[in-house]
Amino acid sequence: MAKVKPRELEDLGIPRRLKREAMGAISKASKSGMSHKDIRVAMADVAANPDSYMENPYFGELARALLCSKKNDAELEQELRKEPAPYCRWGDDADPQAVRQMEAACRLPVAVAGALMPDAHVGYGLPIGGVLAVRNAVIPYAVGVDIACRMKMTAMDMPVDALENRADRLREAIEEETRFGVGAAFEKRREHPVMDEDWSVSPVTSRLKSKAWDQLGTSGSGNHFVEFGVLTVGKEGLGIPPGKYLALLSHSGSRGTGSEVANYYSRLAMDIRRNLPKDLRHLAWLDLDSEAGQEYWAAMQLMGRYAAANHELIHKHVAGNLGARVILDLENHHNFAWKETHFGRDVIVHRKGATPAAAGALGIIPGSMASPAFVVRGKGEPSSLDSASHGAGRKMSRQEAKRRFKWSDLETLLKERGVTLLSAGLDEVPMAYKDIEEVMAAQRDLVETLARFDPKLVKMSGGDERPED
Repeated sequence: MAKVKPRELEDLGIPRRLKREAMGAISKASKSGMSHKDIRVAMADVAANPDSYMENPYFGELARALLCSKKNDAELEQELRKEPAPYCRWGDDADPQAVRQMEAACRLPVAVAGALMPDAHVGYGLPIGGVLAVRNAVIPYAVGVDIACRMKMTAMDMPVDALENRADRLREAIEEETRFGVGAAFEKRREHPVMDEDWSVSPVTSRLKSKAWDQLGTSGSGNHFVEFGVLTVGKEGLGIPPGKYLALLSHSGSRGTGSEVANYYSRLAMDIRRNLPKDLRHLAWLDLDSEAGQEYWAAMQLMGRYAAANHELIHKHVAGNLGARVILDLENHHNFAWKETHFGRDVIVHRKGATPAAAGALGIIPGSMASPAFVVRGKGEPSSLDSASHGAGRKMSRQEAKRRFKWSDLETLLKERGVTLLSAGLDEVPMAYKDIEEVMAAQRDLVETLARFDPKLVKMSGGDERPED
């Protein structure tokens, strides 16, 4: 039993968060001459009756840790809020289940305040479009699986009519300079200073550094995209005059490594908070004062820089491929946690599918493959925790979209709006999303629109699936 897997400890009745104490007990017992079989029997008995082993020379430390853990779990159950922490809601068509998720999140003992954006729909733990401020803790699933997923837009010094006159050239640039799909990677790695950083901040990032490097500059799957379109600037504030511009817009995050970080620390948090009610299980948190909390925080920050590097390389290489000069560069991220001050308190604000919208902050809120995105400036609304929606938001699940629609349902819409779809999954059809215009109207008090982006040449993960297939 020199090496014991977390599952083996759980089978004996010992939570994986007490692995260090368990391994210490096993080591001491082994050195005393106890057989592996006897150690297993004793460990199971310690888990069942820790009071009887408090002074045992081999299992005493483990017994005391088990008692302390059970006491903390019991206190936690008593501390859960009977009434949720206050939260505000935007939009009037949120999925009732998403509303229930938001209210459940606000019952956490660490919860301070929340907000629900007009694009909200069901997620794991916290709904997508949910914002939650907590005290001195971080909730991995309230950050999200795709840590630091973000939007980036660059406008180029190429004429807008290149979308018609040089469409093939634009298409080649996208397809040559990024990759799509689960596990997508470059044969020849891209270079970026983020790979020179310290990836040993957590066991996950340390183990997956090579994989992350292979995927550097790629776009992933799902609702991630790279697209050319027309940016119509209507107001001052972006550093370029009002007018129409050729622009590139991308949406993706921290790829497979970010997902592994999220899942690893979510499982760890759930094990630490194993007595949370079922409806709160995916909202298990890590104390920021704990080693696990500090590890996750450092890994999350690294994934933020890695996601930014992915976008930077996509835009840099596409512009270089075209020989174009970038005249506007904007980006913002969501699926992250920030240290901020709200209502006079220092808190950790989780924005899971929500755009930072502090006063003056610039952001990008996309629609779908056939509807516009908007460049916005935040108004700093306190009750939204300085947040806005991160997109139109789904109005049906991916499976429902695949069941209800065919590519033929999309052809007319794409043609009417002048959109060429290079590839996508059927689950990403615009009809699966809310009306972005209605979403924007519902958050006029949160953001001011400065520009509109209309997609014209769109690529998403989906192999060779195209509307005409």
